[in-house]
Amino acid sequence: MTGRDGSTVPGPVDDLIVADNPQRSRYEATVGAVTAAFSDYRLVRGRIVFIHTEVAPEFEGRGIGSRLARGLLDDTRTRGLRVTPLCEFIAGYIERHPDYADLVSWGPSRRT
Repeated sequence: MTGRDGSTVPGPVDDLIVADNPQRSRYEATVGAVTAAFSDYRLVRGRIVFIHTEVAPEFEGRGIGSRLARGLLDDTRTRGLRVTPLCEFIAGYIERHPDYADLVSWGPSRRT
């Protein structure tokens, strides 16, 4: 299988790594050297605002998006930040996993 950039995509995704890429303002889920998914964000006064999440077509249906969401939310909790989930995917993940609901903050103009 090949990725968007023509590189070989490993079959199993057991070696998936979720990490913050602050230079690009996004979390990335990588398999080997291939970016399988990412979630763009903006840092705003102690909050991380997630604005868009995308899974590469060749990785869709393999749970990559959910693993990315779990990883970035766990990291956000560890960093002591709150989350504003403008991205529908991240918002939906939090709705389906209420143990992350305590992280949600809409900022000073809306109640948490």
